Amino acid sequence: MSIKIASAPCCWGVDDPKNPYLPPWEQVFQEASQAGYEGIELGPYGYVPMDIERVQAELSKNDLTIIAGTIFDDLVTESNLENLLYQVDHICSLITKLPPTPQEKGQKFPTNYLVLIDWGHEERDYAAGHPEKAKRLSAQEWDNMMVHIRTLAERAWKKYGVRPVIHPHAGGHIEFEDEIQKLLQDIPYETAGLCLDTGHLYYSKMDPVQWLRDCAERLDYIHFKDINLDVYQQVIGEHIRFFNACGKGVMCPIGQGIIDYNSIRKLLKEINYHGYITIEQERDPRNSDTSLRDVSRSIAYLKSVGF
Repeated sequence: MSIKIASAPCCWGVDDPKNPYLPPWEQVFQEASQAGYEGIELGPYGYVPMDIERVQAELSKNDLTIIAGTIFDDLVTESNLENLLYQVDHICSLITKLPPTPQEKGQKFPTNYLVLIDWGHEERDYAAGHPEKAKRLSAQEWDNMMVHIRTLAERAWKKYGVRPVIHPHAGGHIEFEDEIQKLLQDIPYETAGLCLDTGHLYYSKMDPVQWLRDCAERLDYIHFKDINLDVYQQVIGEHIRFFNACGKGVMCPIGQGIIDYNSIRKLLKEINYHGYITIEQERDPRNSDTSLRDVSRSIAYLKSVGF
């Protein structure tokens, strides 16, 4: 397999750029490099500044490249489309001016990616991981979201040459099996690929190995997480927001949780996956003093099992 392992700011608790407890982005880049990563995501829009010279200087100092930028926002509401397009332009303008990430042999599309994630709906946030409880979008609302995704994807690809990938995410409106299946029907592969996340799949009652296998033809990019089963069984019984569950430690370093990465390694070889995988471990940023330790453990574990 020709695979490179990257990291992401959410390993330092960076999910809401307005959170007052976030560590400086320069620290995140430095610690990612210290842990042995060569690539990192930008994180949510508004965290890393849209300043080409500052960002390029920090990347160069830490021998890093940017793997992806992320739209982590409400993809449903019609009035939000202008804001979403503004983010696409800012993110893609930045990442396409930075030094390119080397393309791995056999990789379907070159990095960087634009990861599209629906987020920002309180009723779904509290229903994360509960397919039987979560209210689904109406047909009109779903169609609005599909139109928005196609519009964002076309802007990224046609204007900037950045490959868009859609990320099913716990607590958003693309989370559960029926929603992912409908997404695959409504968004053709030529418009956008998939970024599947092992942790979100497991959290939302799906088998990561099975879904990676079934979606192999649509899979451009992968996120790796691991789940602490004891904490998961506790939080899944609570009325709790997804990131509050992460704050309780539901996500743990790779190799210390329930997800079988030996089986995933064998599967990725079987489906001939090449390219990038990004490790994530969402947490409360007030606990980011343990992030360097945990991202180091995660990459060490993956290397120990053959990645």
